Amino acid sequence: MNTLNHKKAEGGKRKKIAFAFLMGLITTFIISFTIVSINIGFNELFLTIWIRSWMTAYALVIPTILFVAPAVQKVIDRLFETSNTSI
Repeated sequence: MNTLNHKKAEGGKRKKIAFAFLMGLITTFIISFTIVSINIGFNELFLTIWIRSWMTAYALVIPTILFVAPAVQKVIDRLFETSNTSI
């Protein structure tokens, strides 16, 4: 039984990491593309600037999703737990 709980915990960790990498990839792709296209337009430098911006954003967002998001989730859980008990 202990092994089953350990496997579930491992699977949960893998799921969170996979989610962080995929969500980070998608959101940084969309946001960096949009912001770079607004700021410089589609010119000969666009691809170079956008790829560099995307890679920078991706490197920043993965640790944020993995380490900051759980703390934010705890705050949200507490806020909603408090508001539900006062009804």
